Amino acid sequence: MAPFFVEAGHDVTGLDTGYFAESVMGDPLPPLPELRKDLRDVEPGDLEGFDAVVHLAALSNDPVGSLEPQTTYDINHHASIHLAECARAAGVGRYVYSSSCSIYGKSGGAGALDETAEFAPVTPYAESKVRVEAELFELATDDFVCTSMRNATAYGWSPMLRTDIVLNDLVGWAYLTKEIKVLSDGTPWRPIVHIEDISRAFLAAVEAPAAQVQREAFNVGRDDENYQVSEIAGFVKEVVPEATLSITGEAGNDPRSYQVDFSKIGRHLPAYQPAWTALKGAEQLYEAYQRLDLTMDTFQRLYKRLPILKQHREQGLLDDMLRWT
Repeated sequence: MAPFFVEAGHDVTGLDTGYFAESVMGDPLPPLPELRKDLRDVEPGDLEGFDAVVHLAALSNDPVGSLEPQTTYDINHHASIHLAECARAAGVGRYVYSSSCSIYGKSGGAGALDETAEFAPVTPYAESKVRVEAELFELATDDFVCTSMRNATAYGWSPMLRTDIVLNDLVGWAYLTKEIKVLSDGTPWRPIVHIEDISRAFLAAVEAPAAQVQREAFNVGRDDENYQVSEIAGFVKEVVPEATLSITGEAGNDPRSYQVDFSKIGRHLPAYQPAWTALKGAEQLYEAYQRLDLTMDTFQRLYKRLPILKQHREQGLLDDMLRWT
């Protein structure tokens, strides 16, 4: 996301605790000023002089969130609200929060859900997002504009690569093993969105007039990117035709199934113009994996969040609360 904001003329500073600082694929991003700090320890003084805070930090995805549920709530819920309180105290004018379409959870075949739909979270990760949204807008004032961005499941290549999200993962297996294996029955619905399009959405939210985004939640994605998991696997098969595709169902029925309506963001934030499709994203990932020589070791060890956290803990680098020792 940082390069999108820099290219648009903004001065960007990062804030991160550095769990995944080594998870870089290819050339790293150009260096930017950075605060190396745990989200739970942020103080108002850290944020003085900034016009906007874009809040992305979280224990991100369901397996990681379930590793330590209480720590997930401490970071994803309590620290997120703490960050907003610090931002307001420091005189920051705008706070854009990264929520998730996973808050719709087990909505199943209820049709495409807009931002007024009921929440049905099924994991600590999703529940933490629901809790933040419930409290965040109460902090908003005329001088502190708060917006929530409910991202679809991300995909696409990034220098800070993650391979524990569905399309990135399936392309990796197809490249490395010539197998595309779906462990569910393939029927759950997932809206997906490229990380560059997420970045475009956040930039649009930061730059939009306050009246368009104050106390607003936006589903981030595009209407034609709602797919069943079996369809996502089919795109990977198109890109890697020599790979075999199997839908095993061995993991049982996945209760996380939802389709999402993305029309609101187009009405409120016309600057948001998504550019990617799942097929293009699969092609991009396959090309990057080949060009940058992805191996099974790096695929499994370096670019999946849960193994990294477990390794840090086994090495005594992180304690049970996921704080650096």
